[in-house]
Amino acid sequence: FDDSPLIAFTDPPLTTVRKPIGAMASAAVETLLEEINGAPGKNLELMFQPELVVRRSTGSGPLVNR
Repeated sequence: FDDSPLIAFTDPPLTTVRKPIGAMASAAVETLLEEINGAPGKNLELMFQPELVVRRSTGSGPLVNR
């Protein structure tokens, strides 16, 4: 989880989940600045879409005869 830069260098490279750190940081700063500037506090729940980064540690499942 978190798609550390070193994960791509493991053997095999690991599949992981990447969080949108830039979007999360921007939303946090924007919310903080609104409160600093006197905007009434909002009870916010911010949701962000993670990204699945598939690498060689993930393969297809076993073939099943149908």
